[in-house]
Amino acid sequence: MELDKSLVSGSMGLLVMKLLEEKDMYGYQMIEELKKRSDDTFHLKAGSLYPLLHGLEEKGCVCAYEQDAVTGKPRRYYHLTEQGHRTLQEKEASWNQYTRAVNLVLKGGACCVAG
Repeated sequence: MELDKSLVSGSMGLLVMKLLEEKDMYGYQMIEELKKRSDDTFHLKAGSLYPLLHGLEEKGCVCAYEQDAVTGKPRRYYHLTEQGHRTLQEKEASWNQYTRAVNLVLKGGACCVAG
């Protein structure tokens, strides 16, 4: 079953920042890592990733720098800034609250879930 794209698009910034929390990465590396960690569920395209990264740069959440690769061609790496760490914490808390509420409704509501 294919995921509803509207569910994915709203969470992609959170997922990308989560990857960058661990280490700096370049675009293709992020695409492959998301695919691997999601058990081949997320297939982010470069045409979606780079506008997302540019938006995160504009908000001060990530910064970019170039570094030579083994092949000699420079790669553009992205780094999570201090502002990005704060934003990630806020987005994670919001996501956790949202998924908890959705799961409660799917299970019949808070009034109906055995606890």
